[in-house]
Amino acid sequence: MPSTYANPRYPAAPTPHGAEHRPVVIAGAGLVGLTLALDLARHGVAVTVLDEDDTVSFGSRAICFAKRTLEIFGRLGIGARFTEKGITWKTGRVFHGDREAYHFDLLPEQGHEYPAFVNLQQYYAEEWLVEACRAAGVEIRWKHRISRVVPDESGAAVIVDTPDGGYALHADWLLACDGARSFIRDSMGLPFTGQVFRDRFLIADVVIKGDMAFPTERWFWFDPPFHPGQSVLLHKQPDDVWRIDFQLGWDADPEAEKQPEKVIARVQAMLGPDVPFELEWVSVYTFRCRRIERFRHGRVLFAGDAAHQVSPFGARGGNAGVQDADNLAWKLAAVLAGRAPEALLDSYDAERVPANDENILNSTRSTDFITPKSEAARGYRDAVLELAARHAFARPLVNSGRLSRPATYAESPLNGPAGWDGGAGPGAPAPDAPVLQAGRPEWLLRHLGDGFRLLVFGPPDAALIAALPQGVAAIFVTAEETPGALFDHAGLAAARFAAPRGGAVLLRPDQHVAARFAAPDPAAIRAALDRALMRNTAEVPA
Repeated sequence: MPSTYANPRYPAAPTPHGAEHRPVVIAGAGLVGLTLALDLARHGVAVTVLDEDDTVSFGSRAICFAKRTLEIFGRLGIGARFTEKGITWKTGRVFHGDREAYHFDLLPEQGHEYPAFVNLQQYYAEEWLVEACRAAGVEIRWKHRISRVVPDESGAAVIVDTPDGGYALHADWLLACDGARSFIRDSMGLPFTGQVFRDRFLIADVVIKGDMAFPTERWFWFDPPFHPGQSVLLHKQPDDVWRIDFQLGWDADPEAEKQPEKVIARVQAMLGPDVPFELEWVSVYTFRCRRIERFRHGRVLFAGDAAHQVSPFGARGGNAGVQDADNLAWKLAAVLAGRAPEALLDSYDAERVPANDENILNSTRSTDFITPKSEAARGYRDAVLELAARHAFARPLVNSGRLSRPATYAESPLNGPAGWDGGAGPGAPAPDAPVLQAGRPEWLLRHLGDGFRLLVFGPPDAALIAALPQGVAAIFVTAEETPGALFDHAGLAAARFAAPRGGAVLLRPDQHVAARFAAPDPAAIRAALDRALMRNTAEVPA
């Protein structure tokens, strides 16, 4: 059925003879596994990825890449490809029946390199990640399927099946990124906790020929005339592909609903009989909002859909998985390099479990609003939609999918002193801002890289640079043009951190704030670095 994209086929990796050992093995060459592999490789970690298939994902799948995820891909060197190929958007509209209830803007302020969202089929993202992983030296073994897992104190022993036979492999660290049907999770007997909702949605990716009346926005309908009593979501993708999600109800037969004649009839009712189109990809899904209890189990760590699942509305699934990888990679790299104890990996649970609980909570609330479970709930929803058309106070109550937002690890055990009030504090992702470097336009986040950075809002200071602990590099930002510093010409960098003149911000390798200092004292910075790496934490004041 697909006409706009041909899946690449990668050659199967040779089958090893005899038992093997690898320091880090990632199960699953999908969006999350490849992001994690690339990030680890950039930190100098040797990585082997195993995947039972020989290609990237089939069908568009996760298409809404949020600003924070785009910033992560920017750090990994592939962010520009998303904005060049993808569909940029930040506005949306909500409809009730045959009229518009209201519209919204997700990023009203200027001065960010990346937009609120970019729509892009997941297979493009995965193909680019494969290319980047190969260039970074990641070993990807296609057609290598894990058929047995036995965790132990030193890692995990796995049996791998290939088209030419099987082999044994021992991993010091096994990272389970093998998706919603994770074999590793099931083989370890790790149950999900949460909800499976009694409703189904049909995804139809449609190639529309000729002019199209819909703009590049997110459109959501409650009870539209072309699909009465249900909900519909519309997104534009590259290559003239449009994603349409039709609510079906729990009693719908998934296999029958995927038949082309039924899908075509639904799309024609929406677009009208005179709009030519072709079906690109069709799938049916059930809402799930759940996770496993812990993401770290000794030396086996779970990320992405293998660890947690949410309903698609809100773009929280793929974005959360990429942010899992962003959180885990630098920590594992620090442990492997001997810069941090294994206990640092406990902070992966401490930070990503609450972050994903927030996603699950928002996704559950969206599901309850989209699919009311009682007549009273439906009456409340419809009343809110009626009010939203005329009164701004009701619009925040409308929940057609609270869209993905970056996690702030406010309660993280890695956080150091806050330094001052306001702005991006400890645990928050560093906000971007336009700056000038030697008169050239630049973006602040491009200068933060993959390591610990001390962002100093003042002129370059050679004595401070010399006194910084090993592994921390200084970046200076000034309100006036100053040699050796980034020029905060619009004042947005200092404003978004609420930074006083002379203040300093210690940033982690994932570009989250570790600590802030009203004045950059080397001893305090060293203590905050130790805390961020969980070294001698008993001696570090809270």
